[in-house]
Amino acid sequence: MEERYNPFTGKRIVTGVDDPVPAAAALGLEPPRFCEQCGRRMIVQVHPEGWWAKCSRHGVLDSKSLDRR
Repeated sequence: MEERYNPFTGKRIVTGVDDPVPAAAALGLEPPRFCEQCGRRMIVQVHPEGWWAKCSRHGVLDSKSLDRR
């Protein structure tokens, strides 16, 4: 099974262990700051139309492609 990471805290997701999502992220007001695939901190740019986040290993996520504008 592939490891997954919380995109807002960077902590590894472990089954049965509670990892709360920050309130702003739960409301959709905060972009992800960590890569879900490797847990690395991403470069994040927020702009009026949305945001993009770039992992050095896994590429770019965009709020438009995730329909989270």
